Amino acid sequence: MDLDVAQLRAFVRAAEELHFGRAAAALSLSQQALSKRIARLESLLGTRLLRRGGGTVGLTEAGRRFLQPARQAVAAADAAVAAVTGTGRPLRVDVWGHLYAPMRTLAEVAHEAGELTLGHGRDLPSVTQALLRGDIDAAFGRVHPPLHPGLAHRLVRLEPVDAVLSAGHPLAARPALRPHELRGSVLWAPGALDRLDFLHQFAERFRIPDRAAGVNLGLSHFLREVADDPRRFTLLPADVPLPEIAGLRTVPLVEPTPLYAWSLLWRTGDRHPGLDRLTAACAARAGRSRWLEYTPTRDWLPEPPAPAGPDGHRVAGAE
Repeated sequence: MDLDVAQLRAFVRAAEELHFGRAAAALSLSQQALSKRIARLESLLGTRLLRRGGGTVGLTEAGRRFLQPARQAVAAADAAVAAVTGTGRPLRVDVWGHLYAPMRTLAEVAHEAGELTLGHGRDLPSVTQALLRGDIDAAFGRVHPPLHPGLAHRLVRLEPVDAVLSAGHPLAARPALRPHELRGSVLWAPGALDRLDFLHQFAERFRIPDRAAGVNLGLSHFLREVADDPRRFTLLPADVPLPEIAGLRTVPLVEPTPLYAWSLLWRTGDRHPGLDRLTAACAARAGRSRWLEYTPTRDWLPEPPAPAGPDGHRVAGAE
């Protein structure tokens, strides 16, 4: 049985959008042309892949089984054409954890990584779904379990975390703080703490009983809320560029220093050629800038660290 790639592409997009109008627009087709391609594919296979009716679209059981292999077939066809014509598309990379400014790390390696197209993910679940659908090739942010079995990741950077406090906070003038010294303060989060794994694990590990959440309206708004209350503190990676806000102080955390782990994430078994260039660029920068140093007696990670080398430092490139 010979399958038509155009028909497969039409089915995959319709299955992802669950809306014929949006799928047709994404493929620069008329809705009628999209419907005809899917109907021909269903006729060839001898089964319905999509349910239509009442203005809604859904996958049949056969359609659910067919979707992932169809995605892989479309991706393989695109890769075959690119290999011959040299017109491969840029690596599509999305990010999450915007409050912690993930783009600044990518910007430091972009000139070595080849052409990138950057997306606009909101959080790890939404980026995960974009990867599994094939809408993007890779993503960058903090990975935490549970991770979908169809995805793989590689550690890129371990970044020290600072406490950010109101200038009126009793500890704001200190040159450094131990995490447990914040127990009398209120951990201020940019959303529900159970959705913010790093802050949640920090609060549990260092027994911070007082926790509260605002609404994530961006870094400036969030930090003004911290500056306005002398009881509050939050955590940010040390290199995050802070907006100029009066009444705000940053203080390094020591003994131990919390580390925020940045990782690249991609689909298993479906690697864009540009992913190898990006991972190589990240590994080279990590070596030059000591991005992956970790000493168990000095640092704290919310999850078990990768195996360390003989000098006690984390091995560069460990997954």
